[in-house]
Amino acid sequence: MPGRRSSSDPHPAPDTASDVIRWAVFSCVLVPVVLVWYGTSLAGATGTALGLAAVTALCRLLLRRSERCAGRCATQRGGRHTRGRTPVD
Repeated sequence: MPGRRSSSDPHPAPDTASDVIRWAVFSCVLVPVVLVWYGTSLAGATGTALGLAAVTALCRLLLRRSERCAGRCATQRGGRHTRGRTPVD
């Protein structure tokens, strides 16, 4: 079955922001080409490409920001907590 994972790698590593951005850039190129192929005007395809590029740039910014935040949060874990919370048995 194509959806099954191998037993040697039960939890594959998540996609990094770089992988996601590469696919988004590929889509920014592919979508306008397909639009022109199916008869959309060149101006319409160019507008679509610019819109996709803007969304991709914004997503890249947000993904990088969240990766930095996750990295900072990971370094703060495991320390002593002084908020007075105790684990529940």
